[in-house]
Amino acid sequence: MVDIIDGALFQRMVIHGSASISAQKQAINDLNVFPVPDGDTGTNMSLTIGTAAAEAKKKPAQSIGKAASINASALLRGARGNSGVILSLLFRGVSKGLKERDEADGAAFAAALNEGVSAAYKAVMKPAEGTILTVSRLAAAKASEAAQEHNSVEAVLEAAIAEGQAALANTVNQNPVLKKAGVVDAGGKGFLCILQGMLDELRGLPVPEEEDGGLPVKEGADFGALSEEDITFTFDTVFIVRKTPGQSIEPFRAYLNGIGDSLVIGEDDDSFKVHVHTDTPGAALSEAQKYGTLELAKIENMRTQAEELAAGKKAQSTDDLDQVEAELEGHEGGDAIAPPEKKYGVVAVSAGAGMAGVFKDLGVDGVISGGQTMNPSTEDICREIARTPAEVVFVLPNNKNIIMAAQQCVGLIEGKEVVVVPTRTVPQGISAMLVLDPEADTQTNAAAMEEARKNVRTCEVTYAARNSDFDGFDIHEGDYMALAEGQLFGTDRAIGSLLERLAQADSQQNAEFISIFYGEDVSEEQANEALSIFQKQCPNAEITLLSGGQPVYYYMISAE
Repeated sequence: MVDIIDGALFQRMVIHGSASISAQKQAINDLNVFPVPDGDTGTNMSLTIGTAAAEAKKKPAQSIGKAASINASALLRGARGNSGVILSLLFRGVSKGLKERDEADGAAFAAALNEGVSAAYKAVMKPAEGTILTVSRLAAAKASEAAQEHNSVEAVLEAAIAEGQAALANTVNQNPVLKKAGVVDAGGKGFLCILQGMLDELRGLPVPEEEDGGLPVKEGADFGALSEEDITFTFDTVFIVRKTPGQSIEPFRAYLNGIGDSLVIGEDDDSFKVHVHTDTPGAALSEAQKYGTLELAKIENMRTQAEELAAGKKAQSTDDLDQVEAELEGHEGGDAIAPPEKKYGVVAVSAGAGMAGVFKDLGVDGVISGGQTMNPSTEDICREIARTPAEVVFVLPNNKNIIMAAQQCVGLIEGKEVVVVPTRTVPQGISAMLVLDPEADTQTNAAAMEEARKNVRTCEVTYAARNSDFDGFDIHEGDYMALAEGQLFGTDRAIGSLLERLAQADSQQNAEFISIFYGEDVSEEQANEALSIFQKQCPNAEITLLSGGQPVYYYMISAE
């Protein structure tokens, strides 16, 4: 039984917890009761704590206070989606509870867990029961009880997880949406998955393999085991691509087999990860972009590596890029805070070249690529705020799952006032941008932008990612789905029929202005057909058709 932990052990626990949720992220994603293909809970929580795990590997700490501080800082920067932000708040409180400690026993660790719960509850404006908050609160309370009986970190974690599992099972009864779907809360499950990984580290259990669709994809070659004659192709190439929905990657697999060897592809619902040895990594990356969005690439010259190792030298690797990048940023200004050149600046989150172009035309200073399936982190948003040459920077998240991550930026950028306008859709962001007055004071602008976003009614058309019986709708995978203000409006096997029903809804019938943004999977001809439907059904409205180029959503329709 492990009674006391120091900083080094705490960091190993975080790394193990990160691997545990990564291995189960798709199972957590599948708890999403709404069948829209979105930035799921498991993915967001995994990416968030993955940032902390990476930091722990780079910055070892002996005292638990220092280790917890490093962990909390990384989680704050890497927080993605609401679940990721809440996770970062829980660990921020843990850091506060362990501050200046060299070690922690069971009682200290239990107190830190409760400090984390307090931090999370304080930050959430309307805490709801049957969520990660409930699970963490009951687990932490049980941890304190357990510490009185056995002052051991291992015993405390074991008791917390057992109580958390009971609380998780009960979330289906506390949340009407979960009850209707017959599933437990995804965020609560993700949190317990991380705690279980931390406990497994204390017990000496092996770290699970990261989830890659069942296929072990190598991160890189074992250069020490290579000789010149073993190297058929020069470049060890690893990259990750976020998939285009509905497109098979089998032709790409055949292409890669034709230009290299040692090919392994791991695949899940959202992305695929490739490891291949090839002489033409550029060709592989270019071809990959036909199947989705390239997110990360790592290319290493195996011949050079082998020669350097054979000569007894340290082989250069892409692992050295952090140092090189830091040096380059030092020369070029990197993430330095841009001095103010004007009173107001705006940063917006948006997906699709067309949408980005609209925001740029309206005067937005920085557009962060993101939205559904692509929730940017707090660090991503902070970086763009820092680059904006203004005293006051308004942030338009344009997605309900990005608002909390944006709000964490407030107060983090020295010399800049950050104001988050809680826009939940891109059309709301556009309307908010239209009323920004360079001559008005900050409070007046914030109020006007808030009022403008409230006056916009947004409908979206996407597809069902899975079969579901949701809110009285019998939904089948592949159905077209219409959402009105984020709520399910209807489904249909024919998109034209669904668009006609949307056009007949009150929000469109009472509108003076309607804007239709069509996505990357919609042809101009199909978009014009949608325009014709709305022109026929809404004769009194001024209707504009624009190419948004957004993924996931075939159409975003705003009515004012």
